[in-house]
Amino acid sequence: MPDTVTVLKASQWVPLAHRHEARARAFGEPFVERRMKGRKHPIDDFLFTYYTQKPGQLYRWHPGLNVVLTGEEGTQRTSWKFYRPVETAQGLGYEFDAQGFVDSRARAIEFARVILAGTSQRPGNFACFGLHEWAMAYKSELNGIRHEYLPLRLGAEGTDAVVESEKIRCTHFDAFRFYTPQAVELNELQPTRETQRDLEQPGCLHANMDLYKWAYKLSPAVPSDLVMDCFELAWDIRTMDMQASPYDLGDWGHEPIRIETPAGKAEYVRLQKQFATRADQLRLKLLAVANSLPLSPKG
Repeated sequence: MPDTVTVLKASQWVPLAHRHEARARAFGEPFVERRMKGRKHPIDDFLFTYYTQKPGQLYRWHPGLNVVLTGEEGTQRTSWKFYRPVETAQGLGYEFDAQGFVDSRARAIEFARVILAGTSQRPGNFACFGLHEWAMAYKSELNGIRHEYLPLRLGAEGTDAVVESEKIRCTHFDAFRFYTPQAVELNELQPTRETQRDLEQPGCLHANMDLYKWAYKLSPAVPSDLVMDCFELAWDIRTMDMQASPYDLGDWGHEPIRIETPAGKAEYVRLQKQFATRADQLRLKLLAVANSLPLSPKG
């Protein structure tokens, strides 16, 4: 066993696992309750419907690389993917199986490294003003709208007028792919999955929300406190993203960020820069985890 491995007794790590579960359940349980009752929430459901990690997966605590968990409480991890038993001076323990993870997920890990490193090195664009959401609702009288239960704050014609009067330059493929057909040609860029690695930039709200995606895709290598930091950043960004959207969220207690006005644009940029600062720190932490994983002999 390498000297850098930390061995934790159950009395040390079980409370950490409980605290993480409580932190995650504060977000997950209301979502599960709404689903059982057939209710929707335009902000609070997003991280559990758009992203693929489910609440039960989020509740599980992982210590990350080079930590061994001892005690009877660790035996349940025999059935958890990418854990392996290891002998310690305190007896049998369980740790993240880094090599097994890399052998299974080599391509995903490499893509995460490329995206995280490339994004961190580019300048941020702080002049998009959240117009991606407006482009998704453009010509709604022909296309309908994605959130059919939400009214458009300026109505269909007013929404279209904003789209047509603004410069739209979205860099994020996973936002661009939801544009209405008539809005696609209005975007100055035409992002694709293949160009994602070249276009992602740190001012993008959706790229910064996606840090949560990279965090759980790299789990259980990523410590769960870092996963939750990324989750909470994404949660806060989603709130602001929808406030700046064309939808009226008054029934959910949210005032709009009126990006069609100079004051609204200024407020959007102020918040966008704050989120970018938070994201920069988390992105570097995730990249450090990805770069710490061993190279796969399978390439």
